[in-house]
Amino acid sequence: MTFKNPEYLFLLLLLIPIVFWYIKEMHKSDASLQISSHRNLQKLHKSSKVKLLHVPFILRSLAIVFIIIALARPQASNSWRTESTEGIDIMMTLDISGTMMAEDLKPNRLEASKDVATEFILSRPNDNIGLVVFAGESFTQCPLTTDHAVLINLFKGVNYGLIEDGTAIGLGLANAVNRIKDSKAKSKVIILLTDGSNNRGDIAPITAAEIAKSFGIRIYAIGVGSYGKVNIPVQTPMGLQYQLMDSEFDEKSLQEIAAMTGGHYFRATDNTKLRNIYQEIDQMEKTKISVREYNKKNEEFYIFALAAFLLLMAEVLLRNTVLRRIP
Repeated sequence: MTFKNPEYLFLLLLLIPIVFWYIKEMHKSDASLQISSHRNLQKLHKSSKVKLLHVPFILRSLAIVFIIIALARPQASNSWRTESTEGIDIMMTLDISGTMMAEDLKPNRLEASKDVATEFILSRPNDNIGLVVFAGESFTQCPLTTDHAVLINLFKGVNYGLIEDGTAIGLGLANAVNRIKDSKAKSKVIILLTDGSNNRGDIAPITAAEIAKSFGIRIYAIGVGSYGKVNIPVQTPMGLQYQLMDSEFDEKSLQEIAAMTGGHYFRATDNTKLRNIYQEIDQMEKTKISVREYNKKNEEFYIFALAAFLLLMAEVLLRNTVLRRIP
């Protein structure tokens, strides 16, 4: 319940001086009688009139309360809200080749990509999201799903060495296209993250992008890795060794793939830049929501006005019958 004129409720504070005034007047009206002792008077039975002595004041006070509430115009609200959502289907395609273990992003490119992708997934509760991983080959780690808890757990299970090493970007893209092409969603997106050039697989990245374009799928390509040389851990018979390598990949192909499908290409050189890229994609691919609200208010003041009238009538009736005073 809401009030049309809530400022009138401050009038309730007037009851405080009214109560004090009533108590003071009651003390002034008490008759005095000098007696030697009042012990025996305590045993006397009080009449019904004495018990009802304060009832008229209570009734009048309650009537004042209800009148003030009626002046504040209480209103009952009936609200309806209809909401329709248009979900976006997103297939995340993640490179898990050996170069993704480079530590220019912290703790390395692969773990940084997994962490930021998890944040992205949590920010999009209305979307179907799936995961394809690739290196020398490609497979679907998770099909499109709205069960994001399962998806995130599967993301955590992605590690280097799950499949043969290499960089089959075209094969990874083709796998993602195959998983999302039959979707009924009006907006279909692939987020491709890689740090290499295509060197494995029978499908060229451009060919996979053309297939994506024919199905109305946009590709956001992210090239991950800093400029210059980077340390990459390599397992040797002597244990884990670091090898200094140039951080280079085929940016031109990634730019062409994104442009061809109506998407964008981004370069992530550190953790902050990678996080900003996902936030930018999140803004560009917002779920469409249409909301219609209805609000109907019903006046309820008459209930309190009626209650105040009945209380005042009860007070008048008591003062002129049972509690009538004779001068």
